[in-house]
Amino acid sequence: MKFKELNISSELEEAVGYMGFEECTPIQAEAIPAILDGKDLIGCAQTGTGKTAAFLIPILEKLRTNDHDTIKSLIVVPTRELASQIDEQVQAIGYFLGVSSIPIYGGGAGSDFAVQKKAIQEGADILIATPGRLIAHMNLGYVDLSKLEVLILDEADRMLDMGFIEDIQKIIKSCPQKRQTLMFSATMATQIRILAKQILHHPKQINLAIAKPAEGVNQVIYNVYNPNKIDLLIHIIKNTEVGNMIVFASRKEMVDQIERKLIQAKVSVKSLHSGRDQDVRQARLRDFKAGKIKVLVATDVLSRGIDIDDLSHVLNFDMPNDAADYVHRIGRTARAAKKGTAISFVNEEDQTKMMNVEELIERTLDKLDTPVEIGESPVYDPSAQIRKSRDKNKGRRKKPFRKFKNKGKKPFKGKGKNHNTQGKGK
Repeated sequence: MKFKELNISSELEEAVGYMGFEECTPIQAEAIPAILDGKDLIGCAQTGTGKTAAFLIPILEKLRTNDHDTIKSLIVVPTRELASQIDEQVQAIGYFLGVSSIPIYGGGAGSDFAVQKKAIQEGADILIATPGRLIAHMNLGYVDLSKLEVLILDEADRMLDMGFIEDIQKIIKSCPQKRQTLMFSATMATQIRILAKQILHHPKQINLAIAKPAEGVNQVIYNVYNPNKIDLLIHIIKNTEVGNMIVFASRKEMVDQIERKLIQAKVSVKSLHSGRDQDVRQARLRDFKAGKIKVLVATDVLSRGIDIDDLSHVLNFDMPNDAADYVHRIGRTARAAKKGTAISFVNEEDQTKMMNVEELIERTLDKLDTPVEIGESPVYDPSAQIRKSRDKNKGRRKKPFRKFKNKGKKPFKGKGKNHNTQGKGK
């Protein structure tokens, strides 16, 4: 389906065309007509399928002719990066529609809170907020959601994983009961089903390729010992046609260490994690998108919802604990039917994680050894790791559990006031 076939205004159609959109993605083709019809919706689709535009386009169409004096739409997201990116898309698509938006998140300068407060009080059409910062504003009493028409929970599974359920429930209670509610999630976990049942009214359900990487992702796995990972990373960057790359590491300390080593190797690199100031994070992400930085090393703060055009490579320096997070990470590349490469480093301990990934994506991936000039490779044998873990647990000495029975037997007589000196048994 083409965008011009949708029931949207000529102004919005022109704006969408200016963004380079012609053909709807599958989730857009299903979601946009349903949202325009006022239906509640739960959309479950892999990252990179265009779901942000799937809800933004119909929302902007609805707001185009509305009064612009109160908050009409609220988009709740897990991270400030995603809030900022959605706001950028609102500004780009809705530039000529007279629709206002404001991202609401923490971590910036102290003056940001005052700017957010003013926008809320003046009635921005769309609030794009992280749960914690929105609750902080709500607690001060000036957030008026009484005329809210549409509530969107984006990356709902991620927000629940991050422990935002109580904040989300509080936000929902502050919204009018009569509203349109849209929920988007990359997975359909039990918690998501429960929440959907509580807040959605006869929703349209869209399920597209749940927990599967995009077809255009070339997945490459290396068996590598931890001490050789950085040398292998540098080898790949130096000997592969890498246009740009995101490297995911599990800890902030490791992110900083990788950055230092790549700088020593004369690689254009910056790091990004929650320990950086928000202004620094935004500047580095902006420079990376603009091609000023070749490699961006990050924690999972970038694993979901961040849209980077033509990202050639994603590299898992550390395997994520959750197999679904592997899909989200590598989903940064090969977006919108493009091609990309996802590389993962798997040490001995991570082999069971890789096995879980293969079960999730229903595909066995080829494993490459570390180049001999860098070092030896661990043998890929996840079953051996499982046995090793079981043997280790068996070897642990358990505290003895003594069970005392006193049925009709002589009472236990011990010395001292802390001993059991029961008289008769039961």
